[in-house]
Amino acid sequence: MWTVVRDKYAAEKNLVYETLFTLANGYMSLRGREEFSKVTMKGTYVAGVFDKHLAQVTELVNLPDPLVFKIYLDNEEISLDYSELLKYERKLDMKNGTLNSVYEFKVNGKVLRVESQRFVSRANIHRFGIKYTITPVNFSGKIIVENCIDTATYNGHLDPLNKIQHYFVTKIFDLKPGVLASVKTYDKGHIVSLATSLTGKNRFGENVLMYRKYRNIGQNPQESYTIFLSEGEPVILEKYGVIYTSRDIGLKSEDKEDEVVAKTSCELDSFIVLGLEKELEAHTRHMNDIWQRMDIVIDGDETAQTGIRFNLFHLYACAPDDPRVSIGARGIHGEGYKGHVFWDTEIFMFPFFLYTLPEYAKNLLLYRYNTLDGARRNAQMNGYKGAQFPWESADDGLEVTPKWGEDYLGNPVRIWTGDEEFHINADIAVALVHYHSVTGDDQFMIDYGVELLLETGRFWASRLEYNSEKDRYEIRKVIGPDEFHEHVDNNVYTNYLAKWNMLKAVEYYEWLSQKSPLKFEKLKTLLGLTEEEVHNWKSLAEKIYIPRKEGEKLIEQFEGYFQLEEVEITEWDENGLPKWPKGLDLTKLNETKLIKQPDVVMLMLVLPEEFDEEEMKINYEYYEKRTMHKSSLSPSMYSIMGLKVGDTHNAYKYFMKTLLVDLEDNQGNTNNGFHAASAGGAWQCVVNGFGGMTLGSDKILNFSPWLPENWKSIAFNVNYRGNLLNVSIEKGRITIVSPSELEIRIKGEKRKLIAGKNEFQL
Repeated sequence: MWTVVRDKYAAEKNLVYETLFTLANGYMSLRGREEFSKVTMKGTYVAGVFDKHLAQVTELVNLPDPLVFKIYLDNEEISLDYSELLKYERKLDMKNGTLNSVYEFKVNGKVLRVESQRFVSRANIHRFGIKYTITPVNFSGKIIVENCIDTATYNGHLDPLNKIQHYFVTKIFDLKPGVLASVKTYDKGHIVSLATSLTGKNRFGENVLMYRKYRNIGQNPQESYTIFLSEGEPVILEKYGVIYTSRDIGLKSEDKEDEVVAKTSCELDSFIVLGLEKELEAHTRHMNDIWQRMDIVIDGDETAQTGIRFNLFHLYACAPDDPRVSIGARGIHGEGYKGHVFWDTEIFMFPFFLYTLPEYAKNLLLYRYNTLDGARRNAQMNGYKGAQFPWESADDGLEVTPKWGEDYLGNPVRIWTGDEEFHINADIAVALVHYHSVTGDDQFMIDYGVELLLETGRFWASRLEYNSEKDRYEIRKVIGPDEFHEHVDNNVYTNYLAKWNMLKAVEYYEWLSQKSPLKFEKLKTLLGLTEEEVHNWKSLAEKIYIPRKEGEKLIEQFEGYFQLEEVEITEWDENGLPKWPKGLDLTKLNETKLIKQPDVVMLMLVLPEEFDEEEMKINYEYYEKRTMHKSSLSPSMYSIMGLKVGDTHNAYKYFMKTLLVDLEDNQGNTNNGFHAASAGGAWQCVVNGFGGMTLGSDKILNFSPWLPENWKSIAFNVNYRGNLLNVSIEKGRITIVSPSELEIRIKGEKRKLIAGKNEFQL
């Protein structure tokens, strides 16, 4: 239950498995491509290396491919697609963070066995390595191996009309031995250097790499070696790889490329001196330590166990050590959504990091702080005050949502989300307040958090429109989480969270005046704030219109929603997801009550303390039957809400759809990257859903669990106020191991934890 296995080769599945088998360390990412196949979407990405050049918008750059490794037997290149394949197995070892492959090729009657182990190091984020064990099964003779860096990679493999190379080659080197390529992006001027080198030994420790030749094939540096083999005797080749960029060493001027190249070359030398095995050991130790903090154990459901570990493994693979970068909607596993960061990060992924690895949660918030100036420019350009965070964000906080895309029929369609999906501001505010509530990190709020809250609060105050006839403030022409409906007025999710955001800004303004008078005075001067302006936000917030009629439990998603056409969902596909109703005009979705994903239900999960169980149940039942789940974000939220309102059967069904979105490719687009937000949703399903963990408005954790019939138990860790709690839940009992005394709730009833093991009946 620690592995994902591919035991049958079919070239048409390669791109999906490249995503599933991606290895990354929060800094660099290498798609899990097959070295011995040309059916591939090569992908090498470094977090934060964005460029626009001739593309529609700024996007994450697909960098040169350093994985090129070829083997020739009888001068014939071995190939998964053309050679006779006797054995094939590929295995992602999630516990240790390695990708392990076994192949047996038959060429002219000769059988060659190739085994490999690939890793991208977490111990040193600039390093990756591959160990090849090559065995001539039934012959003695020679092979030729090639090590190369491919500098002809590009963005847009799945979008050929818009494919583009964002870099040009500046230098290629023969490292004698080893090869190095240095490239520079066109617009941003990022310098990226990649270097690789081979070593090779037999079982006696003797070098086996003979007759080295170096060539520049076009702009691809390449070295080749001859290896003499004896029947049944394996040789071991080790490939060392290093990537550095100008971002890593603070270089900006044009003449500093030599320093990046020198750093890359020196790092490669250090890596070789240390040895591949020692780096792998350090990487494995790191991964095992991380699993001690983030693992979830599900007893009684092997599919769920493997699935949740798969999701957590890849979420952590995206976790940045650099506070200048965040996690895109598709991780760093592909080019889906061009590597851009959405609300997905704060609402879906952030809770996982907050409760398991809070140092990474902090970095995700610092990314927003470090792009605050760009958000201020967005607001200014759109005629607002404060900061307007972009719906799609890259490296500087400016809006990078494409203006045009395609609808479900392939027709050109204007994309309005960047113009109208304003709720991103409040989503970030939710994450900020949640972070402070869970960690108690006052210093973060003093240094960064309050400024973000004030600038988002100020934005909302300027975005409100006064309706003098009804004496209320409205937010018109927006898009809520449900993106089927554009240009709507008073979307309840947006209005509710705007109000909440403004009130929290006022609350933390007062908090800062007490906690740090110096910072308080500095911020007022920096932002040009007055007591009158801030306190006026409270008055404005209290008059924001919420489409919620007194005495009625069912909440209208936005003004006029209840008057739209009713369309019944009657068919589901092989993945259990809704099919488009027959006869539906997909260009007129906005005229129907069909929704893309939860909107009102989403609000109730983001601010659960604001709604009672009856309201949750009524709205869940109404909107669930109208949801098309045309976003991978959707099923997880219906799973959690289903558990809250007693729809346990559907809750498990939606959980499994969430869990297997990539492993079963149930959205049909895993080839273009990992569904990172869905993975965060899967964690929330287990911990907040089945584990029943919520954080009350009094900042006390409450556990009210429910386990599926086939689950014997679940266990997970929660980091709360610096205490690492180990939580184990069986039917009828919950056990919590705490390092110190702590107050919690079990099914709403206050309980005291002592240091050590605590058991409670459910």
